[in-house]
Amino acid sequence: MSKKHPIISVTGSSGAGTTTIKNTFDQIFRREGITSVAIEGDAFHRFDRAGMKAEVARRIAAGDQTFSHFSLDANELKRLEEVFRSYGATGTGKKRHYVHDDKEAEIWGAAPGTFTDWSDLAAGSDLLFYEGLHGAVKTDDIDIAGQADLKIGVVPVINLEWTQKIHRDRASRGYSTEAVTDTILRRMHDYVHVICPQFTETDINFQRVPVVDTSNPFIARWIPTPDESLVVIRFKSPRGIDFPYLTQMIEGSWMSRANSIVIPGPKMDLAMQLILTPLVARMVSESKRA
Repeated sequence: MSKKHPIISVTGSSGAGTTTIKNTFDQIFRREGITSVAIEGDAFHRFDRAGMKAEVARRIAAGDQTFSHFSLDANELKRLEEVFRSYGATGTGKKRHYVHDDKEAEIWGAAPGTFTDWSDLAAGSDLLFYEGLHGAVKTDDIDIAGQADLKIGVVPVINLEWTQKIHRDRASRGYSTEAVTDTILRRMHDYVHVICPQFTETDINFQRVPVVDTSNPFIARWIPTPDESLVVIRFKSPRGIDFPYLTQMIEGSWMSRANSIVIPGPKMDLAMQLILTPLVARMVSESKRA
C-alpha cells in the first residue's frame, strides 16, 4: 500500500452490483475534484471469448467441471498484482480493455470478445480504481489485497445473486435459463474457494438482502427491487466510524452488530456517499501531503 498513490478496489461476483458502486465513486470523484484512473477486472482474463470457450471445453473433456472466469488460473492475477504494486510505488502501470459488444468495439477498435492492446495508465492521477472479481485475492503466492488501500465488497445473498445473473444473461446475452444454470454450477467451486474468501479481506462490505421470497431463483419472474430489499453494511474495523451520525442521517437504519448497520435498500447510494466520501477525501489529502 502507498499513501502517495492510493488504490481503491471494489470486488464482487458477476451481477453483484459493482457497476452501481462504480457510479457512486464516479460521483464522489467528480464532486471532490479527484482525478482517478480505472481498470476493469475482465481486462485481466487469461483468455479472450473464443479462447475461453475452447479452454472450458478442453477442461470438461479432461474431467474438470469447475473451470470458469472465477478461477484463479483463468486470470492474469500476477499481472494484476504487479499493476497494483507499480501504481502504489510510482503512480504508473499498464491497462487494457476487454471488448464486450459491438458498441464497445466501435469505441475501442477491437472485435467483440477480444482485448485491446496494453497501454500506459494516464499520468497525473490521484488514485487508481479497480472493479472486478479478484480485487481482494490473497493466496500463498498472490497478494492483491495487500496492495490496495481501500477494499470494498459488494455481494447480494446468493439466491438474489443467481436471480440477477439469470435475468441479466437472458436479457442482455440471449442465454437460456438452462445455459445460465450450467454456468452457475460450474462456478460454485470457485465461488466458495475464490470469491467468498475475499470478503474477509475487504474493509467494508455492502450486502443486499431481499425481503421477498427468492427461494427458487431459477423461476423468479423479476429481480427484487431496492424497496423490497435491505442492505447490510459491515465494517472490518469500526474504529472511527460515526454510527450514531449514520443512523441519524439514514432514515430507517439500525445497528445489528457493533460493526454492522442495516439500511433500507433505496438508501444504499446515500449510505455509500456518507461513508465513502470522507474516506476517499482523506486518502487523497494524505497522498498529496506524502
